Amino acid sequence: MKKLAIIFSLFLWGITFSVSAQKVQMEFFINFDGNCREAVEFYAKTFKSTVNNLMTYSQMPPSSSYMIPEADKDRVMYAGIQVGDIVMMFSDVPSGSKYIQGNNISLTYSTDNKDEVKRIFNELKEGGEVITELQQTFYSELFGMVKDKFGVIWQVLYYKR
Repeated sequence: MKKLAIIFSLFLWGITFSVSAQKVQMEFFINFDGNCREAVEFYAKTFKSTVNNLMTYSQMPPSSSYMIPEADKDRVMYAGIQVGDIVMMFSDVPSGSKYIQGNNISLTYSTDNKDEVKRIFNELKEGGEVITELQQTFYSELFGMVKDKFGVIWQVLYYKR
C-alpha cells in the first residue's frame, strides 16, 4: 500500500516514469478566464522558466466543425513552462464557458500506448461525465476529457515521444 501511495504522489507531481515498455507522463493544466497570458508570464518569471509553445485560439488549424468566436481569438489556447521535470500547462477557457476560480485545474495523463489511453479513459468515465469523447485532434491522434465520479477532470491522450 505504501508503494502505491508513492506512485500516486509521483503521478500528482507530474513525474515521468516507465511502466513496462511504455512511457507515461502525468502533468497538470491550469485554466483561466481571459488572463492566461498574464498568468503564464508571471509563473515563468516566478519559477525562472520561459514560456513555451504559446498558441492563441486564432492560431489553431482551421476546422469546419468549430468556428472560433471573435472574443476568443486572442485568448491563449495553450502555453507551457518547464519547472524541473514538470510541465505546467495553461489555457484560457473559451468565452461563455463555465469557469470557477479554484476548480480550474485538471490532470493530464499521456502515454505512448493507445490501448492504455482507451483503458484509462473508459475506467475514469465509469460513474463520471465525458466532457470530450476520445478522438483525433491536431495535437494528438487520441485525446479525450472526462470528469471522474469524484469530480476530478482528466485529459487523457496518446503522445508519441
